Amino acid sequence: MDSAPSLSSPRPVYLPEGEHRRVKILVAGPLGVGKTTTIKTLSQIPTLHTDEVMTDAAIGTDDLSLVGMGDKVTTTVAIDFGRLTLPGDRVVLYLYGTPGQRRFLPLWEGIAFGALGALVLVDTRRMRESFEVMDLIEERGLPYAVAVNIFPDSPDYDMPLLRSKLDLAPDTPLVTCDVRQTNSSLNALIQLTAHSISSAGAKTS
Repeated sequence: MDSAPSLSSPRPVYLPEGEHRRVKILVAGPLGVGKTTTIKTLSQIPTLHTDEVMTDAAIGTDDLSLVGMGDKVTTTVAIDFGRLTLPGDRVVLYLYGTPGQRRFLPLWEGIAFGALGALVLVDTRRMRESFEVMDLIEERGLPYAVAVNIFPDSPDYDMPLLRSKLDLAPDTPLVTCDVRQTNSSLNALIQLTAHSISSAGAKTS
């Protein structure tokens, strides 16, 4: 995994002085893949979360029998939100976590408006769950990077095989990470940001 700059300095609540490029980024993926944890890990401000307890109404809609879902008791029903100033203080990222279920599609489309790109989280124990999310992002024409969140019992795939299984375009960034670790998540976000800015530049050239 590529190394990432450290965020060991104190986390400011207010933006530093000077000019900044403000960028809206989506953090997407299926239910239980680690979106809320990613934003909690990266945000420099107190995060906003709209989690609700899952009830019997989810039976038949959300499949909690999938691997890794056994202790899932809440789900995001609107957004997660956080903010991160990248090292150098020139780019400020506004991080929006999106619900992973298709029934939230109208809300997802509203959140996606104006986004520069998306970080798609993948669990290799249930990769097929991520295809629907990637399809939605591709339909909107958003550039995205894929971050494989490593769980203790995740299958061990090499990167070329992962890229093949996920059917990714050659220029789509693909990294592995532990979303509980700041530098690991930051590395994925930096790769997405560079890819998104590059893609935006290519469209306007």
